[in-house]
Amino acid sequence: MRAATLLAWLRPALPLLLGLSLGCSLGLLRASWGQPDPDPAAAACPGPAAPAGPGPEAGGAGGRPGPDPAQEEFRPRIVPYARDPSKPARKVLRTRYVQTELGFRERLFVAVLSSKATLNTLAVAVNKTVAHHFSHLLYFTGLRGAKAPHGMTLVSHGDERPVWLMYETVRYIHQHLGADYDWFFVMQDDTYARAEQVKALVSHLSINQDVYLGRAEEFIGGDEQARYCHGGFGYLLSRSLLLKLHPYLDSCRNEILSVRPDEWLGRCIVDFLGVSCVSEHQGQLYLSYELAKNADPEEEEGQGLWGALAVHPVSEASLMYRLHRRFSRIQLEKTYLEIEQLQVQIRNLTSLMPAGEAGLAWPIGIGAPFVPKSRFEVIGWEYFTEQHLFSCPSGAPKCELVGASKADVGDIVQAALEQLNRRYQPQLRFHKRQLLNGYRRFDPTRGMEYQLDLLLEAVTQKGHSRLLAKRVSLVRPLSKVEIIPMPYVTEATRVQLVLPLTVQDRDFVGNFLDTFAMNSLDAHDNAWLMLLFVYDPYDAQRVSQVDVFAEVKAMVAELEKRYANVKIPWVSVKTEVPSQVKLMDVVSKKHPVDTLFFLVSVWTEVTGEVLNHCRMNAISNWQVFFPVHFQEFSPVLAYRGEQASSSSSSTDFLRDGHFDRHVFAEACFYNSDYLAARTNLAADILDRDEALEGMEVSEVFLRYSELHLFRAVEPGLVQKHALRSCDPRLSEELYHHCVLSNLEGLASRSHLAMALFEQEQANST
Repeated sequence: MRAATLLAWLRPALPLLLGLSLGCSLGLLRASWGQPDPDPAAAACPGPAAPAGPGPEAGGAGGRPGPDPAQEEFRPRIVPYARDPSKPARKVLRTRYVQTELGFRERLFVAVLSSKATLNTLAVAVNKTVAHHFSHLLYFTGLRGAKAPHGMTLVSHGDERPVWLMYETVRYIHQHLGADYDWFFVMQDDTYARAEQVKALVSHLSINQDVYLGRAEEFIGGDEQARYCHGGFGYLLSRSLLLKLHPYLDSCRNEILSVRPDEWLGRCIVDFLGVSCVSEHQGQLYLSYELAKNADPEEEEGQGLWGALAVHPVSEASLMYRLHRRFSRIQLEKTYLEIEQLQVQIRNLTSLMPAGEAGLAWPIGIGAPFVPKSRFEVIGWEYFTEQHLFSCPSGAPKCELVGASKADVGDIVQAALEQLNRRYQPQLRFHKRQLLNGYRRFDPTRGMEYQLDLLLEAVTQKGHSRLLAKRVSLVRPLSKVEIIPMPYVTEATRVQLVLPLTVQDRDFVGNFLDTFAMNSLDAHDNAWLMLLFVYDPYDAQRVSQVDVFAEVKAMVAELEKRYANVKIPWVSVKTEVPSQVKLMDVVSKKHPVDTLFFLVSVWTEVTGEVLNHCRMNAISNWQVFFPVHFQEFSPVLAYRGEQASSSSSSTDFLRDGHFDRHVFAEACFYNSDYLAARTNLAADILDRDEALEGMEVSEVFLRYSELHLFRAVEPGLVQKHALRSCDPRLSEELYHHCVLSNLEGLASRSHLAMALFEQEQANST
């Protein structure tokens, strides 16, 4: 009885007791299997690791191999940031591109070895055939003081000995480029390299191995197992191999005797690094083709030529161009064949789609035409004939068809005729008589579309002919979009703002200075300001009695008092015609040649974003930047009924306007680029001042320099509405653009239509 009562009382606790006993048993069992630490002190306070030796102890726990030192560079590391609280906080300069901030390297660098005899012939041929495919390419020569041909970057070492040139080239690559690239392709100027194939080969190779890849050759009288890469066919060096080779370059120069630079480099790599040249790595083959003497590229056949990455020897520049033409034709034929195969696949798969054959776009493989969602998105057609264009850039209803437009029309008519003959031959052959009507439009999803009405003469096989009119549709599709390589720039460049002021601009200076102080001075942006007071001869004579810019100078003095470390210089200029070129001539002489100018107007709102765009888009000796500002419409016309409620209640009311393409008042360029273009201008006009009155800075760069002229809309550059004062003393073209800017800046067509409608309603009542 007592046992039953005790059991009934303990029954609810039985699961708990069983669980505790089972857990303790498993814990004791696991502890008995573990091995105690023989040296607890060493485990608590780890010291320097012992050198790795043979056997399991050299690896990690349990005899597993430890971390590979070659992989350490590619492992992410967290670097803690700690700032000394006793020092003031410093603004951290962030790089513009994520790639730069994370330390990514470029993929491929190409070095071309040249000589005195071939610099102006073969090296130029190499530059014209492959330089546009390789974004990073340098030419190396031993000629002292050699002048680089146009469009080529040359490094002169001053010693024409081949081995010394190779030594200096490898050392230069390591010192200046070793930290920026993963692969280095070294070739001679008598080598034709297929750039796209070289880049494709590099893209399939791992960057964390010591690679010496090329056409393997045996050393003369050397070890049969070791190989060096023949320099005539080019070779690839990995970055890790280059870093390991650099400490031994001086020893190789003193100890290895050879007359061939490629054999000297191969012996250096084999002796000190134990790496031999290979023609295959990670399943990728380095294929080359040896060109026979007096060979004709058009007659060379075989898979060996088609799959070759490099062809050697190329004895003449004309042979280099013929090789380039042959390989370009091979690549073009291969591309056409791939396009035909893809079109067949698309046609076969379209029948399985829900839309069936109706969903097949024309041409096959190119996107369907853009479908507008509203009447504002409709893309208009331009009408043209063989002589005239009826949609002119100047706004005229009719203009002569010249230049690129005329060449485009002639090319598309010829292409239409060839396609018709290809389709209907041999039954019919067509001859063009006249282009009756032509229409074209640019579709951003497809390319340039054409509709042609052609008057053709159709001739049969028996010689009978007949005139007929036929409409054809053609598309010039968008080609492959590529990123244009640009020089590297940063956002740390100081910007020198230049503000020309006339008497008519005095009322707007206060707003400009307030905006500049708030966006630049308060933000401690690296931007300076310089004012240019433009006096006409009458005001200049009375400046001692009545200074028309006295109020503006007082504003500048007040701003300098508010900011103790800021100085805003100003310069007075007396001229009858305030030409941009004349004013920049005065400013340019007062600044160093590396100054970055930002030419602004009194209506410009300078912000940090706009300054950064100026720094990034203006590149010394490469590109100038002319932003298109956003011009607000007149609030009286754009916000007639809402002006009192919206625009007056908020200082930042809804902005409605357009991008003013008629004005070139804002410009970003370097002083050195302006001086170079101005020198060419002076040699052309022979110091005729009247020629400068009708010229702007944009025209100087466009006509008298070879720089890229970048003209693009700048959404951050917003200007409030104001009627500009158009000076009739300027040229007729500049005056016309100023008037058009004022007229188009009033309001949109819908706003003007509503204003006219309301005025007519008011007059009728």
